[in-house]
Amino acid sequence: MSLLGRGLVLAGLAACAAGAPLAFTAGARRSLAGVKAARRLAHLFSLAMVLATATMIIALIRHDFSVSYVAEVGSRSTPLVITIVSLWSSLAGSILLWGLILALYTTIYCLTDRRSPVAEEGYTLGTLLSVGLFFCFLISGPANPFGTTPSPIPLDGPGPNPLLQNHPLMIIHPPTLYLGYVGMAVPFAIALAALLAGRMPSERLHSLRTWLLVPCGFLSLGIMLGGWWSYEVLGWGGYWAWDPVENASFLPWLTGIAALHSALAQQRRGTLKAWTIILVMVSFLLTILGTFLTRSGVVNSVHAFSQSAIGPTILAFLGLCLVAVVVILSLRVDRLQSAPASERLTSRSGAILLNNLVLVAFTFTVLIGTLFPIVAEAVRGVKVSVGEPYFNRMAIPLGFGLLFLLGVGPALPWGASEPGRVRKALLAPLPAALVGMILMAWLGQPSFNLLLTGALGGYALWVTFDQALRPARGGSKGQRGDARRGFSLAAVVRSPRRLGAYVVHLGVIVTFIAIAVSSTFQTDAEATLPAGGTMEIGKYQLRFETIRVVEEPHLTAQRAQITVLRRPSGGEPAEGKRLGTLEPALNVYQTRREPLAAPAVRSSLTHDLYLTLMNVGFDGTVGIRAILTPAVIWIWIGVLMMSLGTVLCLLPSPQARAALARSVVDTVEETESEGAA
Repeated sequence: MSLLGRGLVLAGLAACAAGAPLAFTAGARRSLAGVKAARRLAHLFSLAMVLATATMIIALIRHDFSVSYVAEVGSRSTPLVITIVSLWSSLAGSILLWGLILALYTTIYCLTDRRSPVAEEGYTLGTLLSVGLFFCFLISGPANPFGTTPSPIPLDGPGPNPLLQNHPLMIIHPPTLYLGYVGMAVPFAIALAALLAGRMPSERLHSLRTWLLVPCGFLSLGIMLGGWWSYEVLGWGGYWAWDPVENASFLPWLTGIAALHSALAQQRRGTLKAWTIILVMVSFLLTILGTFLTRSGVVNSVHAFSQSAIGPTILAFLGLCLVAVVVILSLRVDRLQSAPASERLTSRSGAILLNNLVLVAFTFTVLIGTLFPIVAEAVRGVKVSVGEPYFNRMAIPLGFGLLFLLGVGPALPWGASEPGRVRKALLAPLPAALVGMILMAWLGQPSFNLLLTGALGGYALWVTFDQALRPARGGSKGQRGDARRGFSLAAVVRSPRRLGAYVVHLGVIVTFIAIAVSSTFQTDAEATLPAGGTMEIGKYQLRFETIRVVEEPHLTAQRAQITVLRRPSGGEPAEGKRLGTLEPALNVYQTRREPLAAPAVRSSLTHDLYLTLMNVGFDGTVGIRAILTPAVIWIWIGVLMMSLGTVLCLLPSPQARAALARSVVDTVEETESEGAA
């Protein structure tokens, strides 16, 4: 199995080594035959990585401990599903998954972008295969999962990290995040091809926007799943701690979102071309930087992998990519000058520019806070900690700026407009801002930040719904039900990309407001309870019943049965109404001496009741921490709205579907004529 897996990875390495220079040469010479040959090598790269990954999964399922990675993470007592997902539970397997996703993205690009100009497609394929060459080198060398275990071959292994076994979210969180991380290679390749070719045709800009949407959508979902995992597993009651590894996934998301907005301005007004290219390239470089942070061992994080030897290799690749990007930008970016236009800050293009400036400032702020401790320790040998106070102090005003632009930007017209029209568009949502502020004050304990969030959130919500439903108000009059009102929801659905953009905005606004409310009104309480003892928090009364011990092949769980009661008011009996039972637990895995907390959460649309079992005493008492947090579920709902909006943005309009149908017909006819010839 080791030889087979290593041979397949080397086959992928050879395909990339041959395909990358061939694709670049074909692009430079406008050779369609060369591009077709490079496509075939790209498909070979993909096939090799699929088979190599399948080989590793088979070795994991068979518990073939002669394979070094299986001996590192495998265990006969681990459930089958966890055994399979342990593919990405350690360093070498995660790099193998990275290579697989990159190969699949490369093949999908080859299959969906066949009608691009030859030069651009050649350069894009050459870039993707060059990145594939590096990761195949990693998998076959420094991060080789197919090594052989020295004799004697063990009969069993330690199993994956217990943190990765403690919640089913780890089944979907890492692959989702990788789909976002690795996907940034495709828009990077398209942008680099535009620089090398010296042009960005409209069809390539459409392709760039599509390929930006895909990784940004996966990053949004992956970041949310990571926060949810942290909330459900680590027992601290929070979902974001500005951890270096969390920041590593947040950074390319910020610049990717900025690039999407720049591409929109470029498509509509021919402006911000250089912004788009630079932001796309920075997004890719930040994914490589994030890979270095998570896999080199330079940061201490519950999310990071342990110390490894591949850190210098990834850092060298990052340096090489950075030099190449700077050189190519300096030589070619002048060929992508924006079309001359009389844009003002009081136009939508101006708002997009301001939005990008805020996002870049946000990126720079998070990057400095993440890298400063690493640089300080490397240069001065001093351990420095940059924690939540710094990030919150810097991020909150920038977040307010983004929320403000979420409301103002879409309200502004494209291009120059009369001052009266601009004034009317900006003043109309003010009543919604006042309502939002009043609602925040009604929640109690109003602070300036909370009131400002309510005002900006209400303003942005009004603008979002107003803009999303605008086609409906000018919809078709021919439908019987809408003829009298002049209102047609069908007109909204007919523009899925436009609707999707405002659904994404709606999700961002909901997430902003939910974060503000949940972080402001969180309360917690701790108590040591004997059997039958009670504690109170908010409107709840919690009664400890007993400890239940559950034995499983890979762990022993101590589960505290907590009856949740509605807290009685003054005139009610001493015991309130029974609402259910929660079972926070302490899990002890075979490979870990310290117990691992498994919190229990009771979620509703208004708040979460969060219970953590801190300890179990010899006398039968338990230490319980209870946390009451409002609006947490709306964070997850908001990000799911963003994902839904991204899917809608990827749906083609009726005109695009018709053009695609014509393209398919033309391709079939071309193939038939070639066959006849």
